Amino acid sequence: MKIGIIGAGNIGGNLTRRLTALGHEVSVANSRGPHTLTQLAAETGATPVAVTEAARGAEVVVVTIPLNAVPGLPAGVLDGAADGLVVIDTNNYYPQQRDGRIAGIEDEGLTESRWIERQIGHPVVKAFNGTYAQDILDRPLPAGDPARTALPVAGDDEVAKAKIRALIDELGFDTVDAGGIDDSWRQQPDTPVYGLRAGVAEVTKALAEADPERPAAFRG
Repeated sequence: MKIGIIGAGNIGGNLTRRLTALGHEVSVANSRGPHTLTQLAAETGATPVAVTEAARGAEVVVVTIPLNAVPGLPAGVLDGAADGLVVIDTNNYYPQQRDGRIAGIEDEGLTESRWIERQIGHPVVKAFNGTYAQDILDRPLPAGDPARTALPVAGDDEVAKAKIRALIDELGFDTVDAGGIDDSWRQQPDTPVYGLRAGVAEVTKALAEADPERPAAFRG
């Protein structure tokens, strides 16, 4: 597939490494410009582009930047994408640690991913938000391996979610359907599944045990 990645930090960089290794055509962008991505491009074969070009022709776009930077994405950032574009949101809300207070999340009770949908004007599938970046490189295992890690995936569009679950399987991880975007609070920071390295049964159990009240440490 042609995949665009907006954000070249730990998650974005390691997804670039793995997806190019699997043969996908990856364009990667960050806020500092393509000239700062030459080393990653040389390492992986990915194409460094401006943020406005990351979605051009892409079937999948990964948005993996700090939450407070999402409203600053250029207007029309997803223009030119392929029909049926699926957007992966890997983000988390860290109001005290990084993002400051976001009214839509705090006052309206939106999940992080629902808030992001409003900012970018496109549905998202929430995945990789509780994944250790290094695990993307270090923990892939073949399907059926009893030690395989499972990742929760939330989204409202079942076709889009199935596409991302298949991609994650290709990356070497099992998945658990975590429901729709309004259910994605179950995988937000400080929930039982966040950062959990476990298989399908344990991840399913952790999602069921989540408390809908946002912890004090993650409120603005």
